[in-house]
Amino acid sequence: MSMSLADARYLLQRVSGLIRRGLSSLRARGWRATWQRVRVRTGRLPAMRGQPLWFPDEAEFAAFAVPASLTPVASIVIPVYDQCRHTLACLRALSTHPPATACEVLVIDDGSTDQTAAWMKQIEGLHYHRRQQNGGFIAACNDGAALARGRYLVFLNNDTVPQPGWLDALLATFDTHPDAGLVGAQLLYPDGHLQESGALVFADGSAWSYGRFESPEDPRYAYLREADYCSGAALAIPRALFAQLGGFDRRYAPAYYEDTDLSFAVRDAGHRVLVQPASRVVHDEGTSHGTDTGSGLKAYQVRNSSVFADKWSQALARQPTLDEVVGPGLPHRRQRQILILDEAVPQVDRDSASLRQFNLIRLLLAEGAHVVFVPTGREHGGRHTEALQRLGVEVWYAPYLGGIGSWLAEHGKRFAVVVAVRHHVAGECLPLLRRYAPQARLVFDTVDLHYLRERRGAEVAGDAALLRGAERTRSRELAVMQAMDVTLLVSEAEQHQLRQDAPQVRTALLSNLHEVAGPGLPWSQRRDLVFVGGFGHPPNVDAVKWFIAEVLPRLLPQLPQVRFHCIGAGVAEDVHALAAAQPAVELHGHVPELQPWMDGVRVAVAPLRFGAGVKGKINLSMAHGQPVVATSCAVEGMYLHDGEDVLVADEAQAFADAVARLYLDQALWQRLADNGLRNVAEHFSMDAAKDTVRRVFLE
Repeated sequence: MSMSLADARYLLQRVSGLIRRGLSSLRARGWRATWQRVRVRTGRLPAMRGQPLWFPDEAEFAAFAVPASLTPVASIVIPVYDQCRHTLACLRALSTHPPATACEVLVIDDGSTDQTAAWMKQIEGLHYHRRQQNGGFIAACNDGAALARGRYLVFLNNDTVPQPGWLDALLATFDTHPDAGLVGAQLLYPDGHLQESGALVFADGSAWSYGRFESPEDPRYAYLREADYCSGAALAIPRALFAQLGGFDRRYAPAYYEDTDLSFAVRDAGHRVLVQPASRVVHDEGTSHGTDTGSGLKAYQVRNSSVFADKWSQALARQPTLDEVVGPGLPHRRQRQILILDEAVPQVDRDSASLRQFNLIRLLLAEGAHVVFVPTGREHGGRHTEALQRLGVEVWYAPYLGGIGSWLAEHGKRFAVVVAVRHHVAGECLPLLRRYAPQARLVFDTVDLHYLRERRGAEVAGDAALLRGAERTRSRELAVMQAMDVTLLVSEAEQHQLRQDAPQVRTALLSNLHEVAGPGLPWSQRRDLVFVGGFGHPPNVDAVKWFIAEVLPRLLPQLPQVRFHCIGAGVAEDVHALAAAQPAVELHGHVPELQPWMDGVRVAVAPLRFGAGVKGKINLSMAHGQPVVATSCAVEGMYLHDGEDVLVADEAQAFADAVARLYLDQALWQRLADNGLRNVAEHFSMDAAKDTVRRVFLE
């Protein structure tokens, strides 16, 4: 594709923005931290993350055991007819990599004439049932369901090799999506190519295996999503629902289209049909019945297509026609599609902005929208990308994501709303969005007012150069706001500031989003102080240095045994130097799980001397019933009152006195803990944000 003017403008603004932010980082962070950021931004993208497929050794038969629970959660039903070596490979996979979920394994033999019976009877833990006469796939599956004891039925073809973790991922989907009625695995060919990631059904009743022969890591197929149907080669359904629907419809006997019919019946009963790519199963398609639809059992596929089309004619009238282009927008044709553009995917255990973004995505999904996330850095975010995909977010990354302009040229027209996060991303992408997504509502998510934070930092540092840089940021940020349809702000204080600076800008308030975790441990079982914040953020660096150098020496005479726990990634060298000289300070860096620190430490501190937006560290502590001592800057726009929800102090001695008072006064501690929980529920919870989310993104 030739480069358009919009693409050229994006490239120019992208390069100039990187240079500008690099110079700003040099001033604010120093050369070492800046160089590290440059290396991350400009380094080669990592190789894709696909794990090699697992296959059992082709050894001669010897007795072994399969998982067997007296109280199974899942019943794995494997219908078989001859092909005993395929059955053996499937069972060896279950034996070698047993699921964490309690399960039972049932092999339903539909009259095999090979060594199936002799071998199956020697496998410990296996429930082997031989039918009196051959009745076909549907009859065998229905018999297996009648014998099963688990809450979930899991139908698994005998010519499959389930990969490690497949069953746990499949069943976990029902926990995270209570409206799911059927969940299918992602099916792979033995060479690793996709066989299908769910399927599309067209108006004439014909089907398309979505993703066939593509890579399973392709962003189009790698996320949880609704499917028109999922193959019976590997699917899970609640046993009660399967019974309610009458099992596999016998009119399709002996086989073919029964799984398509079941998916339509599940949806007709008010449940969702989902494909879970985190559950991977290798399927040697055609082993049992071949691939020739002109003869043998496979010929029933053609006959049953007409049976299915007649039964579901009304539902099929709402399906796409054969002439519609099969692309990533087609499976979501009935949903409002929303695009989010940011430098990288949110890392919820790293910073409060990421948690806010992640919870916003959860709200959008809960409202029925389809969310697409495109990181302009093009990098796969590892477990953070996978977390979004498990939610049902279509996340793009290299090598499948080339240029942002070329991607928007192909996909831009399918979005009703585009969210650009942070002013430099929004400014760079604006020309492309105007050209390739002219129909979309453009939403600018500030995260916080960058120019306000930079201005306050410059004032604290007394640095004229930083102050001039803040004014340049102000000009760019306000220009972006004026070009967008809606600007999201995180606090009423910032809304008030913007009414003075740019009264014509249309704004909406969407603050931090938290779930109320509960009170944690009582006062008597808590001890010490904690600060949470990443050190890539200059206000956090300044706050910790000030607390260690100025506040802690005034506090320790009052609380000589107290320890100050500092949690956050990328601890700066000058912070390390200060901490080394103060035994009461413990630097923990990044920790994978914050809850023990929120639930077990007595007091949180937020000694920020400059910044903007709403402080997630305060929300996080209060959501766990952990009271906070903070500066005026830290509690700005958070609906908090000194002495009722929080203690506020700006001078070092006053801050130390407030910490000691809160630490020792159990009644005060409890009042602040209770009121903090109430504050989060009222102003910063998911429920509190629903009206704004609906108004900005869905109306």
